[in-house]
Amino acid sequence: MPARDSQRIVIAGASSLLGAELKSLLEESRFASWDLSLVDEEIAAGTLTEAAGEPTVIQPVEDGTFDRANLIFFTGSAAFTGRNLPAARNSGAIVIDLSGAALELPDARVWFGPDASDSSTANQKLLNAVPSAPGLTTGKLLDALGRAGLSRIAIVFFRPVSEAGRAGIEELESQTSHLLSFQSIGQPVFDAQVAFNLLDHYGPASRENLQAVRARIRREAAAAAGHSITPSIQVLHAPVFYGYTFVAIAELKSPQTQEALAEALRKTGFSLDTAAASPLGNITASGDPAIHLALPENDPAQPGTWWLWGAADNVRLPAFTAIKLAEKLVA
Repeated sequence: MPARDSQRIVIAGASSLLGAELKSLLEESRFASWDLSLVDEEIAAGTLTEAAGEPTVIQPVEDGTFDRANLIFFTGSAAFTGRNLPAARNSGAIVIDLSGAALELPDARVWFGPDASDSSTANQKLLNAVPSAPGLTTGKLLDALGRAGLSRIAIVFFRPVSEAGRAGIEELESQTSHLLSFQSIGQPVFDAQVAFNLLDHYGPASRENLQAVRARIRREAAAAAGHSITPSIQVLHAPVFYGYTFVAIAELKSPQTQEALAEALRKTGFSLDTAAASPLGNITASGDPAIHLALPENDPAQPGTWWLWGAADNVRLPAFTAIKLAEKLVA
């Protein structure tokens, strides 16, 4: 069991984009002076990086990796987390999972951020799950619109290639360059043309699976406390590097004004973008932990139905949320 005054943090999955972002934010937080250990799968072990301004090497997970840790973050793949979660839990540390693996466990607490409705007691939970950017968005939409009398909602998320890691970014970059030069393209990650292309699934040989992404978001939405409305969710590939965008259509039980609905969304933590001269897109949310929304628009053909358009940084938002949870859990 760790000493409760231990100041050791382990990031498991440190070579991922999410792990790198979390490390950067930890170094700017109240945990900046804590001892930070970076570990990952064997294939990433030995990667040179830096921590607290000093060179460091990502280590493999070994016996004793999680000993005397106070906080353990999982930021790699769900499979990697699943293999190492038992050892992390046996250490007695507070575990915060961002990979989605803990969603399958009945004793995990799913946390949607400080602005979301939450009736559980945070400091009694050692196993915690922070949803993905779409999961956080869905939970907050259910929270805000539930207060406005939500009857039904459907959401379409547009997934950036950075969700597949650096290899996904490199593949989109390479395909874009080759297509503009009228050359054949490589597609080892997605097994499909992802540049200049919207898709509802990747190729059969791809290691990325949009159906699995959709299933995870549905599990995260189901975990949103106090909501009985089950959203309809679709996930599509978008040929962009960073940032989820999404469109939602919501049917409300009672009439609402745009101003009242916008205020309900603001109270739940959304950032409402009202500048008509600055169209909202994935670039709007880049580097920002907030979920951005354009002003809701009513559907003139369907009274009581509202369209919502928004964007969220797929890396910064969950990493920022995980640190806010850590600050809540560690007195």
